[in-house]
Amino acid sequence: MIRISSSFHEHKKLWKIYQQIYYVFLKRHFYAMTSPLRILPNIIVIGVVRGGTTSLFHYLSQHPCIAKSAYDELGFFDTNYELGLNWYRSMFPTKLTKRLIEKKYGHFMTFDVTPFYIYNPNAVQRIQNILPHAKIISILRNPVDRAYSNYHLGVRSGNEKRSFEDAINFEIKTIQDNENRQRNTDYFEQMIGKSYLVRGFYAEQLQTWMNKFPKEQLLVISSEDLARKTIETLQTVFDFLKLPDYKIKNLTRKNEAKYPSMNQNTRKTLIEYFRPHNENLYSLLGRRFDWDR
Repeated sequence: MIRISSSFHEHKKLWKIYQQIYYVFLKRHFYAMTSPLRILPNIIVIGVVRGGTTSLFHYLSQHPCIAKSAYDELGFFDTNYELGLNWYRSMFPTKLTKRLIEKKYGHFMTFDVTPFYIYNPNAVQRIQNILPHAKIISILRNPVDRAYSNYHLGVRSGNEKRSFEDAINFEIKTIQDNENRQRNTDYFEQMIGKSYLVRGFYAEQLQTWMNKFPKEQLLVISSEDLARKTIETLQTVFDFLKLPDYKIKNLTRKNEAKYPSMNQNTRKTLIEYFRPHNENLYSLLGRRFDWDR
């Protein structure tokens, strides 16, 4: 049996205290000091990466009944959880802001947009524990396009040197080798967090959320609808949130990137690869997306 020394635990405790002092009081200062006067979000946008969550962040912020968080991708319920609720509260409006907006418009909401939550079981459980009545929104993008966009994000950042074909061929073999691996937290963090393809296995990710939250608290929209039918899709979102109709004025899409088109043979291969996973998703949601081309 491996014994972990008490000095290791002490070092970890001191590091946690340092993080809280640095990120809460030095980085958030006034906002952290007023955190008891601030509220937690009642909307959580959980994903997906490269799916349009940044655009949705800006669209939601324009509704008069919605006050935005300090920025998007707060990551509290996954990577920043040890910073504590005071740090998280510091990212949101004050109770006074809430009262003023409610008085003027009759409704108030605020939100956390973090696309990495969708595949993290710890995030699901923590959100259910702290925000059991939150409205959960997920934007799903054709997994073929999502993988290719995510790949080019790696290329632009300098972290990806392989061709797209080499990257996905390697992943397909790795996924096959791990086919019987237990779907626990380590699997989701190690496999999904580092994979272009596994992040597109939406059914098994959403099932975890559906096991924790009633269906009336969950809304799934597609990136394609958000891009092509923006006004209608936003109306669907506002109806889900039970907010008054409002026409968003600035519909500029955010965080877009340009890169070469995918090789058509590669695209056909990936369409077939994702087909059974998409069918699982359609069965889970009771609706289909036009992702077969």
